[in-house]
Amino acid sequence: MDRRQRKTRAAIFQAFTELLSEKSFDKMTVEEIIKRADVGRATFYAHFETREYLLKELCHELFCHIFDAVSPTPSDHRHIFACEEHDSVFLHLIKHLEKNDNHVLKLFAGKNNELFLGYFKRGLRELVKANLSMFARRKSDFLPEDLWITHITSTFVETIRWWIDNGKQESAESVAEYFFGLV
Repeated sequence: MDRRQRKTRAAIFQAFTELLSEKSFDKMTVEEIIKRADVGRATFYAHFETREYLLKELCHELFCHIFDAVSPTPSDHRHIFACEEHDSVFLHLIKHLEKNDNHVLKLFAGKNNELFLGYFKRGLRELVKANLSMFARRKSDFLPEDLWITHITSTFVETIRWWIDNGKQESAESVAEYFFGLV
């Protein structure tokens, strides 16, 4: 992607995240996004096939620096924010949620968030798989590994939902401890 394309993409992401802070995804239109981003309809569709694809790409952009860290092949992708965290990957992820980077909490807490959660869980599953040794001593021998991974992934998501529903009163470190205590 050249500089002009990156700037256009960034403007669309910015408009999209601003709108997410004002209304739910299901009530948002492409027209509102392009008007806020000050781009044409053809430009929008040159970057994103649909609103849903835009949401998928936003999820990727928000968390790819964490999810890419577990990939066996290094990525030369430019992330939308730089991050030099050295915490566990799960605490790192919670800290981004705590900062509410790009209004992502609206996506977690929204009524019609299943699409976002589906994208998020796919990346999270890979993160859990790559860090399964962190949970090895807690796993019962009779449990299938795939079920164990699903349990850890779901527990993380539900821990985050609980934290959001309770007004993010606890620190990211406490939430990470709760998560590890539950699995």
